[in-house]
Amino acid sequence: MSFPDKPTICFAHVAYRGGDRFTERGAPYPFFEVRTVEELQARAAEADVLVCSGFWRNNLPELSPRLKYVQAYSSGTDAFDREILKKHGVTLCNAAGTNAAAVSEHAVGLMLGMVRRLFVARDDQHRKHWSGMKGDFAIREDELAGKTAIVVGMGQIGKRVIRLLKAFEMRVIGIRANPASGAEGADEVHATSELPALLPRADFVVLVCPLTPETENLIDAEAFALMKPGAYLVNCARGKVVDEAALIEALRSNRIKGAGLDVMAVEPLPPESPLWTLPNAFLAPHTGGETCAFEDNVLDIMMENIDRLKAGRTDLLNKIV
Repeated sequence: MSFPDKPTICFAHVAYRGGDRFTERGAPYPFFEVRTVEELQARAAEADVLVCSGFWRNNLPELSPRLKYVQAYSSGTDAFDREILKKHGVTLCNAAGTNAAAVSEHAVGLMLGMVRRLFVARDDQHRKHWSGMKGDFAIREDELAGKTAIVVGMGQIGKRVIRLLKAFEMRVIGIRANPASGAEGADEVHATSELPALLPRADFVVLVCPLTPETENLIDAEAFALMKPGAYLVNCARGKVVDEAALIEALRSNRIKGAGLDVMAVEPLPPESPLWTLPNAFLAPHTGGETCAFEDNVLDIMMENIDRLKAGRTDLLNKIV
């Protein structure tokens, strides 16, 4: 079935302003925007193109026989059932690269927030507490220069994290599925299977990898046992890359010094989670990829891919299915 000359696009997200940005760009195709899963389910049949991530449900191809192209707002696409998409002839592309600057800067921001104790300073401000100079090394501010970071995942985000950390004069060890793909500026590059042997060397373990069967619970109780007591974990990947129960225990017992988390196993984080109140856990609500440029970056991919689909091409940008 050919791709329509004037496809109808559905932008589906609780907050992203895809429709507004599309309008600013002249809106060359008809579109509508929904803000809830229920709205999407009700109007899915109207869409040839769907731009969404968290609202995706695997029954949508059944509800929308017109659907031909899904542009994910996210880089991760583990929620999308590939076989269902193939069965219905729906193409899926992700947003890899659109948030490389944002997420890499977010990861480094979490590192700086912990090592410079900026999060603690903010808490002290709210308490109107002026913290004096510290003789205790355990609570004194530190610096990134000279420290060793392991960066797990060397896609576009990981590559940029490596460049930023090298600018801070850190030693960087890269971890990727295929080390032969290149070091990307890291001092060393190793296979994922070598991570346990490398963990004792790390002052920071920075996760920016996709969630796959190989990376699920990659950082578990055994991994925490191998890390330095003064080490920090930064997770800007997916919550399930870390065994959250093991993380909570590692923080409670001071097995590691702290964790900067942009992602959790269950989101929103349940109110009863100990992560809310652990003094060495520093949380962001999965906002690592958010910037004012994000929607336009995704629209750039979508518009190019629509042009290619209209021309009968299959070599789409960021094609997953």
